[in-house]
Amino acid sequence: MATGVWILIVVIALIIGLVAGFFIARKYMENYLKNNPPINEDMLRTMMLQMGQKPSNKKLHQMMQAMQAQSKKGK
Repeated sequence: MATGVWILIVVIALIIGLVAGFFIARKYMENYLKNNPPINEDMLRTMMLQMGQKPSNKKLHQMMQAMQAQSKKGK
């Protein structure tokens, strides 16, 4: 009987650890992406130059604001 109890405790602890780990990792990634957005103005400038456009600072700023508004709207 004691072996069955230990197995049950181990399984419950494993499940609790997996659930807690998932939510902790999710929260960490949300904060990381919020503080370090995947696209910045330099990357946007490079992409526009590769597409044959000459980006102005005003246009880059408008595009960054639009992207940030879109990401906030999606949450």
